[in-house]
Amino acid sequence: MRNLILVAFVEPVTEGLVFPRSDWPLHITLVRFDVGATDGADPAEGIAALAEAPAGAALGARLTVGNDAGFGRNGSVPVSLIQPQRDLQTLHEQLVAAVGSLGGKVLTPAHTLSGYRPHVSHHGDKRLYPGDVVVLDWIALVDMAPDGDRTVRRVLRLWGRDETAGAKNPRR
Repeated sequence: MRNLILVAFVEPVTEGLVFPRSDWPLHITLVRFDVGATDGADPAEGIAALAEAPAGAALGARLTVGNDAGFGRNGSVPVSLIQPQRDLQTLHEQLVAAVGSLGGKVLTPAHTLSGYRPHVSHHGDKRLYPGDVVVLDWIALVDMAPDGDRTVRRVLRLWGRDETAGAKNPRR
């Protein structure tokens, strides 16, 4: 089983980027899941192929930051909520369906589909503020334990928006 996650990065990243699990770039989780190989194929490749069209369609969406909240045990994880936005919800739903079509197991089913609450966790001084507007510029597939190493994360696939042309272009 591979532990993977699809996210929308708020900070610029590059494909292949490896970072410590304790120092994520700011991001919105889209769906976190486990998936096994089918027919000997790499499950990350299957998910990436299914995610490409929904990711490309969502790029460029404008998201508004809402109020701060506390998630996790006793509300101890400070987050900035993202106000409801149809493109983001649709992307989430399409990615959940893609994971399901490959037999993947969503790790947070209570926070999925109608329970989805998009947010950006604060990381020290790095955070978003109510009223900020962010553009969905970087959607990524991230390996939560590349080569079995659970102390780091690796960006496996990155879909980005070409800001100069305003076009939606997958980057590999």
